[in-house]
Amino acid sequence: MKTVLNKMKADKDRWWQELDDEDRAFIKRFLLASGSLKDLANGYGISYPTVRIRMNRLIEKIRVIEDESPQSPFERTVRLLVAEGRLDAQTMKILLRAHETQTSTPPNETE
Repeated sequence: MKTVLNKMKADKDRWWQELDDEDRAFIKRFLLASGSLKDLANGYGISYPTVRIRMNRLIEKIRVIEDESPQSPFERTVRLLVAEGRLDAQTMKILLRAHETQTSTPPNETE
């Protein structure tokens, strides 16, 4: 029973464990700013829209991590890159289509 409970806790905390130090620091500063994006922006010395973009990317990253639908490691990585703003959505779609085509095509048989 204890092993099952430990696994459930580990699964529940997986999103936190998979965030990098920069993401965790951002969340900590957000909490210390009492959830005020305006105060967070002032603390970072950047504009509110920039902080809002960063927050939206972090939210999407957590959604990708928490997504339990079947995903290949490649698809998950590509979706995380989009969530982080390191890859655009159009390129992601192209890459995922190409990956799906490649993985669904049986290898050539040699005689």
